[in-house]
Amino acid sequence: MTDEEELKETPDTEVTVEPSLEEEIETDPEKEKIAEEECKKTKKFGWLKELLVYLVIIILCVTFVPKYVIQRTQVDGHSMETTLHDEENLIVEKVTYHFKNPDRFDIITFYPKGRNADEYYIKRVIGLPGETIQIKGNTIYINGKVLKEHYGLEPMVSGGIAEKPIKLGKDEFFVLGDNRNDSIDSRDGESVGVVKRKNIDGHAILRIYPFSRFGKITHEK
Repeated sequence: MTDEEELKETPDTEVTVEPSLEEEIETDPEKEKIAEEECKKTKKFGWLKELLVYLVIIILCVTFVPKYVIQRTQVDGHSMETTLHDEENLIVEKVTYHFKNPDRFDIITFYPKGRNADEYYIKRVIGLPGETIQIKGNTIYINGKVLKEHYGLEPMVSGGIAEKPIKLGKDEFFVLGDNRNDSIDSRDGESVGVVKRKNIDGHAILRIYPFSRFGKITHEK
């Protein structure tokens, strides 16, 4: 006997089917009302959860990103001309310096008096940790050898404290403004002096305003 024949010979049995939840709700106004309220609560909490996620993202963007990743800054003054001009807006990248030291000739932003002070400068790295810096006339010497560079807008009038040799510590940098005769930088021992590694904030990499000068920061003579 086949399975099909067995099915045909099986006597009919009465099966009781329980009503579905949807059917109960449709036939019971009270349950339908409760279901609607539960649905509203779910939507309400879903909206609040979504709002909370957006708030967390905004807080991270406002606090974490500018401090550790990337930040917009505005040039104030003429000390970096002709590379940078007064009131230009720049993008400062901060991730790289968490893993490596600035390179020579990088344009950096830093706090000369420490991160708790309001002063915030932008200059070019000239001397690196462990090097001996000296300026004679308009010539910069690194470890007794002439530094070949063309960033100075014009010949320097004064080498400041660097007219005598300065030995940089393992966490110290020597910086200059490109507009050497209109710049307060490492030559001024009282206002800036050598820059501590911990006070370097970021690397200026992109000019975003004015739009006519938008692009990667390069030296202009």
